[in-house]
Amino acid sequence: MSPPPPRGELPRRTAALVALLLALPQARAADPPPGQPLESITVLGTRIEVENLIDRKVYHIEADLQSSFGSLTDVLSNLPSVDVDPDGNVALRGDTNVLILIDGKPAPQFTGAAAGDALQAFPASEIERIEVITNPPPEFKAEGTAGILNIITRKHRPHGFAGTLQGSLGSGGRSLLGTSASYAAGAWTLALTAAYRADFRRRSLMSVVTAAPSSAEAVTTTNTIEERYNRNIVPLTLSAGYAFNSRQRLSIDLARNARHGLRDYIEFTDSRGVPGGLLAAAERLSAGHDSETDGDAKLAFRQQLAREGEALDLTVHRAVSHEHERYDYSNFPLTPPAAPFEDNLAFHEDHGTSEASADYVRPLPGRRTLKLGYDLERQDFQYGAGGANLDAASGLELTNPLLSDDFRFTRRTHAAYASYQLDSGRWTWLLGGRGELTRTDGRQLTTGMRTHQRYRQFFPSLHLTRALADACTLSLAATRRVTYPDPSQLNPYIDYEYTPNLSAGNAALRPQYTQSYELGYGYEGPRARSYSLTAYLRRNADSFTQLVAELGNGVTLSTQTNLPRNDAAGAEFSAAGHVLPRLTYVLSGNLFHSQIDATALGTPGLRTTTGLNLKAKLDYRSGPDSAQLTLSRTARRLTPQGEIAPITVVNVGYRRRLSDSLNAVATAADLFSGQRYERTLLTPALSGFYRRSVHGGVVWVGLIYRLGGSAKEKDKGPAFEYDEAP
Repeated sequence: MSPPPPRGELPRRTAALVALLLALPQARAADPPPGQPLESITVLGTRIEVENLIDRKVYHIEADLQSSFGSLTDVLSNLPSVDVDPDGNVALRGDTNVLILIDGKPAPQFTGAAAGDALQAFPASEIERIEVITNPPPEFKAEGTAGILNIITRKHRPHGFAGTLQGSLGSGGRSLLGTSASYAAGAWTLALTAAYRADFRRRSLMSVVTAAPSSAEAVTTTNTIEERYNRNIVPLTLSAGYAFNSRQRLSIDLARNARHGLRDYIEFTDSRGVPGGLLAAAERLSAGHDSETDGDAKLAFRQQLAREGEALDLTVHRAVSHEHERYDYSNFPLTPPAAPFEDNLAFHEDHGTSEASADYVRPLPGRRTLKLGYDLERQDFQYGAGGANLDAASGLELTNPLLSDDFRFTRRTHAAYASYQLDSGRWTWLLGGRGELTRTDGRQLTTGMRTHQRYRQFFPSLHLTRALADACTLSLAATRRVTYPDPSQLNPYIDYEYTPNLSAGNAALRPQYTQSYELGYGYEGPRARSYSLTAYLRRNADSFTQLVAELGNGVTLSTQTNLPRNDAAGAEFSAAGHVLPRLTYVLSGNLFHSQIDATALGTPGLRTTTGLNLKAKLDYRSGPDSAQLTLSRTARRLTPQGEIAPITVVNVGYRRRLSDSLNAVATAADLFSGQRYERTLLTPALSGFYRRSVHGGVVWVGLIYRLGGSAKEKDKGPAFEYDEAP
């Protein structure tokens, strides 16, 4: 038998329940605001956790305890349909071609080779909700064949002054300090957030490659790396809004995220012949630093027009990402013996996105809505690298021409879209199309090579929902999407950072196109009970993949190429409800079937696989206490030359409400160090095994204090708190 609630708590709960019951009939009878699609909502207590809209699913992450001190990757790994690998790279329904947006705008730091690091550095405490859009409507960019993850940052500001303070300590010397403050009065709204995060990570890499495995001259090369990162992360955001009157509003949002740190590793390499005799062995020590600075600025103006719900939005947006890394190496040849030597490598990446857009929405008679828009975007990319060998006699650096690399890339896109929504009783239609004109210019300055491309394309989309009896909904969607190669994938120069596992891009890489279809059925019932089933089909043309070749002496080269055929089909399911009055569950999964045909790439035959990705979450809430357990498992996946092994991750969290303003939180991410990326290769010319693992079991313990705001806001508690389920 649970203890009685504290004095004053029962009246507040009773009043909230009565208010909710009184609002339910009005909410059922009211039409949605003009321009907004019909939706069905799952309610846990009095806080919405998931919204199923006609064109997306919206996940409110207040209930995720990992959002208190974790990163964006910790939150994404708990969402249905979303998978995250050990390096923070994101996949949607098994496809890594995901477009990640911040408040609907491009975020260049989430593209390229360092995207995973940027996701791991983005604080989850700044996120209000995440939109998972597997078949995006035309107002979004057509890029991202897997779909879109739209990260919505916190915008709600209570009247008057309010703020939060939080501090925590983590395992491995980790620490976190953060604060946020807001002020809203009259026409002005101001908000500021700042934090300092000290992070530490350990990573292990191992590769075993056998050249000519079926011959008597087969040679096996083993390479191991033990790597350590120490990083300081300082995110800062500032936003201001001013309402000129009831119809005009101007807002500006500024954000900066700086990441600096040290990285070192120890590397061992040896090569052996078939009888097991040692042919070569070497040791390498590396020490260096990496830094990244991301900036984002957005100016938006909204004009409400004559009709109710009619509006024009004008936005100017600029986002940049600057990454710099430098490493010094000490090399010790062991077999055959030779004198030690030193060398170094430095490189930088600069991404920039400039965008201007205009969006117009007009409600029409008969519950219809028209949307029109235009978008102009320019993306710039620069990559430069250089290295030198240290002359032992003179101590001078001698430039290594093999490491010199200077690559520039520009992409310009003009886009216009239109969508038409019709709500007719139980039916809701959303039809649209987006036309894009894209020009690209790639320049490999080191070799003098230059490439130009021009694409003129149309991307239609269809969304349909049908409300059935007993709170059931039937949905249908079909879209066409594109993924352009990331600039780093187009750079043909060889990257020597992780010798002997080299990598290079491909200047002739073509865009990937995907035709996506899905059919869904969902039920939203009382007491947070819901379930859904969605069947999907994805037909991909020219999808991106990697081919690994052996260059001799145990050195391998991974290159980018287009895969002629790569189709996927499956069924996603989810269920939520109560196991016990105070214990709720969420279970979701993706039963998929994929096939690839890499015959044109030298791998014979059509290869298929079937697997099941699973996610499960248990939430226990009793009075001031909350506990949470999440599990995520990603099944085996195919590659043109082998396969990728499953990944299993377990997270736990506990929250104790000490007062209306103070909460204590403890979390443990990747409790059993399951973040291991394992890939096998098996071809007539090459066989091998590659493993990249991040040491998990990251524990955080800390306090969050909320000050200011109204009594109602304080009753809600901090970002992660929610009312008890009935």
